[in-house]
Amino acid sequence: MDGTLTIAQHDFIAIKTELGIPIEKDILTSLSQLPQTLREQKQLELDEIEFKIAKLAKASHGCYNFLQELQSFSTKLGILTRNSFKNSIETLTAAGISKFFSHTDIVCREKAKPKPNPDGILYLMKQWNALPKETIMVGDYVFDLEAGKKANVETVYIDPSGLFPFKKEANFHITKLEDIFSL
Repeated sequence: MDGTLTIAQHDFIAIKTELGIPIEKDILTSLSQLPQTLREQKQLELDEIEFKIAKLAKASHGCYNFLQELQSFSTKLGILTRNSFKNSIETLTAAGISKFFSHTDIVCREKAKPKPNPDGILYLMKQWNALPKETIMVGDYVFDLEAGKKANVETVYIDPSGLFPFKKEANFHITKLEDIFSL
């Protein structure tokens, strides 16, 4: 969602600094290793930080038209995010793209183990009765691509900069969403 359908706005170093967690580890892993009371407190702080970011979400270039076109093909669309459900809904609403996603097709950290674990993809595939060969994971970060690989689905790596630092992890590489139609 963030960095794929919306313009990436998270400053992960600033978030880690504000939460007082190690810069070298990802946020959710760091929080999972804290004692329960501290973990719950830091999770609430993270939710507040992410909610502020979600309210500022803007759809990525061409996203709305891309989603409309996919919808015209009766394609099933899901969101797999490491974010919370509440913040996912706020992000989609602020970006003006919430109408394209059923709440049951938004898989967040409360519903499945976070990416790079493939559980969220497997959950959606089971819900849709879809096979791996019928499923594509589109993402902007290595965790998205690793989750797709672990679920045995094709992966599309979107990087508007064209640098593709995680190129080896993806089946396809694009710089804008609408390029998916030419794969």
